[in-house]
Amino acid sequence: MRIIGGAFRGRRLASVGKGDASAHLRPTSDRVRESLFNILESNFADALDGAKVLDVFAGTGALGLEALSRGAAHVTFIDQGRAALKLLRANVKTCNAQSETRILTRDARSPGPATSPATLVFLDPPYGKGLGEKALAALIENAWLADGALVIWEDNTAVSPPASFTQEDERRYGDTTIRIFTHST
Repeated sequence: MRIIGGAFRGRRLASVGKGDASAHLRPTSDRVRESLFNILESNFADALDGAKVLDVFAGTGALGLEALSRGAAHVTFIDQGRAALKLLRANVKTCNAQSETRILTRDARSPGPATSPATLVFLDPPYGKGLGEKALAALIENAWLADGALVIWEDNTAVSPPASFTQEDERRYGDTTIRIFTHST
């Protein structure tokens, strides 16, 4: 796994080793990540420039670090898994991005109050458990989303966002579906 484009392009990221199912991580593949960022850069031109990014269920942090590499100003990562946090910290260090990132060891369904609302959100919950809806509701309740924020939701089942979301795009890659929403307060 590597950073596809931007300032950190080509940097190899730490990931789950083969046979390490206990980590329960499913990093977004390089191919899907590249396609996603091509969509963002083509269809949502200002989405990355100076963005305040929130990477929820961050895992390895590949999505947030890719955004930072391509012009985002800051990334806040939320995850609580021990294996994920170890990989995430290693990857932030690999990109020398400690000053532009913040790692919160929290359950995404209880993120606590936001210090600053995000303009771009990556939501990549464990598949098929309904955690995306719960996390999104908690993020709204705790003011984590700016008005007009883009939310990129990766899942393999149908999703039910709150009424304040408008779907802008949807793409399928194998068993993964990427949906892009805008949030309005």
